[in-house]
Amino acid sequence: IVGNNIVWLIAFPIATLVLALFAATLFDKVRYEPLAMTIVILPTAISFTAGSVIWTQMYSFQPAGTPQIGTFNAFLGLFGINPVPWLIQPVVNNLSLIFIAVWLQLGIATLILSSAIKNVGSEMIEAARLDGASEWRVFFSIILPNILPSVLVVLTTMIIAALKVFDIVYVMTNGNFGTDVIANKLYYELFAANNLGHASAIAVILLFTALPIAFINIFQFRSEARS
Repeated sequence: IVGNNIVWLIAFPIATLVLALFAATLFDKVRYEPLAMTIVILPTAISFTAGSVIWTQMYSFQPAGTPQIGTFNAFLGLFGINPVPWLIQPVVNNLSLIFIAVWLQLGIATLILSSAIKNVGSEMIEAARLDGASEWRVFFSIILPNILPSVLVVLTTMIIAALKVFDIVYVMTNGNFGTDVIANKLYYELFAANNLGHASAIAVILLFTALPIAFINIFQFRSEARS
């Protein structure tokens, strides 16, 4: 269980942050930014539970040689590739669940970073380009250092979300096939096993794990307020 949470803590925040940075930077350069941003933000209007139900159908698996009703496996079948048991196969199932969380949270992360990028002084960026700096150099030397507070907000928010992830795991696998996480274990101890002591202990562990991350955000907000 702890190992699965560690995978969530590493893969989910990093994947969301990298994709959000890419999307926010790219959208800032195109004319159809409002349309692109709308498409990315739309999944955030879906609850984790509803999103899980949708993706359960997308990941649906039938044995090879039988009609595939799942979107992904039907697509693989077009190329003669055997269907993949997305929610059963170890490692693959955890990554498949993480992908759903990234899809649901990418919009809000992109919106935060896009707002931060628009506040970066255009004079500095234009001066760097006139000096011959490449777009990569402009991003890493000017844009990224100036949006670090927003990057930290996105990163810490996603870490907290990874710590308390429950809906996706509960709806799609109920913790079976090696996908169990701490929050799902808390639910089992409280409502299935009726073990209030164990459930309370798990809740306290989650609280104390999330507190340092919350304090980092508070310290960052206070630093910005003073500057």
